[in-house]
Amino acid sequence: MSRRMRSRREFLRFGIVGTAALLIPRRMRADLAATSSHPTPRAGITGANVLTKDDLAAAQNLVPLFDGIREIPEIVDGIMCQCGCATLPGFYSLLSCYEKHGMARDCYICQGEGRLVLRLHKEGKSLDEIRVAIDAKFG
Repeated sequence: MSRRMRSRREFLRFGIVGTAALLIPRRMRADLAATSSHPTPRAGITGANVLTKDDLAAAQNLVPLFDGIREIPEIVDGIMCQCGCATLPGFYSLLSCYEKHGMARDCYICQGEGRLVLRLHKEGKSLDEIRVAIDAKFG
């Protein structure tokens, strides 16, 4: 029961942050994105903490996305999440959204950014090119 209550609290917390991010006018979000920067990928970062198929039992449709993120942690760790969770304690990058307490299971912005990162990486784009595309679409 305590796990269920904790999950509800986390969901509500992330929902409030996500809703607030959507309510900020687009121009203001663009100004915030311009003043903030993407994080530097951490040395030796791995995808070991990205949720697995077993962790995603209730969201099997997301397994390919999470598997793809796990394969390129050095890229995903260099992307700032644009949904607003980057300001939460313990969140460093978009990679954090796909880890244990991340919100990519429920957040369409995190999922959309992840899909775009994977697609562009497969197309051979550099981290800087991926950042520009993320900022253009989600910033």
